[in-house]
Amino acid sequence: MRAQFVLSEIGVGLRRNLTMTFAVVISVALSLALFGGALLMREQVSTMKGYWYDKVNVSIFFCNKNDAETIAKCSKGAVTAEQKKQIEADLDKMDIVKSVDYESADQAFKHYKEQFGDSSMADTITPDQMQESFRVKLDDPEKYKVVATAFAGRDGVQSVQDQRGILDNLFNLMNGMNVAALCVMALMLVIALMLIVNTVRVSAFSRRRETGIMRLVGASSFYIQMPFIMEAAFAGLIGGGFACVMLLVGRYFLIDHGLALSEKLNLVNFIGWDAVLAKLPLVIAIGLLMPALAAFVALRKYLKV
Repeated sequence: MRAQFVLSEIGVGLRRNLTMTFAVVISVALSLALFGGALLMREQVSTMKGYWYDKVNVSIFFCNKNDAETIAKCSKGAVTAEQKKQIEADLDKMDIVKSVDYESADQAFKHYKEQFGDSSMADTITPDQMQESFRVKLDDPEKYKVVATAFAGRDGVQSVQDQRGILDNLFNLMNGMNVAALCVMALMLVIALMLIVNTVRVSAFSRRRETGIMRLVGASSFYIQMPFIMEAAFAGLIGGGFACVMLLVGRYFLIDHGLALSEKLNLVNFIGWDAVLAKLPLVIAIGLLMPALAAFVALRKYLKV
């Protein structure tokens, strides 16, 4: 009988405040969708870092005869065979070095033509202008500075470059988008909490006579507050459900179909459905508990009977 009464009161409350309940559902859905999207974006960045950082190399570029006239570091002339041999031997002694591959000037020119053959500058570049290099793969890409410090000032070395810097710009952009999504999520969350508190306040005021009678016949505070808390939790649960649907639909249309980023960006290792599904219980739990807690706090202030 008590459970039936509580459920009937929930239905009454939702019907009386239908517009505000709808606003609560929408704001909770949007804030939780942004929250879930931010979590997935963070996981995507982490996945891409693990995938790409394992593939990037540290490149040690050697001086050629043209560099001797234009670059101060190469003022002693082009790199010699003895210098290359010594650098390779020193690399082999380093524990962090996984492998060393040599790229000749002709190979560098061939790769350049493959990548930039359509550009206007491609016709002005000749093989003798390209640098020989060692492509160094590290066990831990984070230790790039060890190689840079050891070889950047050596005779015959023009520069030491970490390909990871190219990817960092992309990852910084994605992290910036993630922070922006979290800021918008926080704003939407504040709006949702304000709507929940206001909805509970209006609902408690509209039913002050019923709650007063319940108090007179000996009903406990928790029993009186339960319908209001359940109303907020029910609205939050619906909002969490909508947020889950938005996350699933977003993953479906952005990556698999619609924009089909997985087909257009073959080099990007996108997160799978398992990562999305793993976030849904958390979204549902927050959608259920957050409004209920907000309603409980609000009732302590506004439910005076």
